[in-house]
Amino acid sequence: MDLKSLIRDIPDFPKPGIVFRDITTLLRNPEGLRYTIDTLAQKFQQAGVGADYVVGMESRGFIFGPPIAYQLGAGFVPVRKPGKLPAAVYSAEYDLEYGTDTLEVHQDAFTPNSQVVIIDDLIATGGTAAATVKLVEQAGGQVVGLGFIIELRDLGGRQQLPDVPLITLVDY
Repeated sequence: MDLKSLIRDIPDFPKPGIVFRDITTLLRNPEGLRYTIDTLAQKFQQAGVGADYVVGMESRGFIFGPPIAYQLGAGFVPVRKPGKLPAAVYSAEYDLEYGTDTLEVHQDAFTPNSQVVIIDDLIATGGTAAATVKLVEQAGGQVVGLGFIIELRDLGGRQQLPDVPLITLVDY
């Protein structure tokens, strides 16, 4: 399936010179959505990646993480923006192309040495994913795979991440 044809380009968003890759057009397409979830899960299985948990980052990781967790026979753990999780959390600050942000995970999110797969819609500079790796490790998990629908290769995000299977479906 040609997933690129289902992803809309929005020029000059959120600021001039940026081309935003909008996945809402992919999400509304039943075949595209099914293909995306099934293919990511299959690629992890083919790579021999087993997971106790799948982590999805707020907010688009929440869309893809739970169905992939279901297919992998794993639990789902949300990584959220500050102040959204009710119990004790670990926090990690990271750089964006236009500022900084913070993510949090519950301190008791994982059993010790759990195998964890991280899922999000897009990898650009790798800041969000690297912060999530740090949170998983702080909470006692071990990252064994990362999956993204889109990779912006020229931004080098892959180099910020551990040497585990990193699966993407569309490259720009």
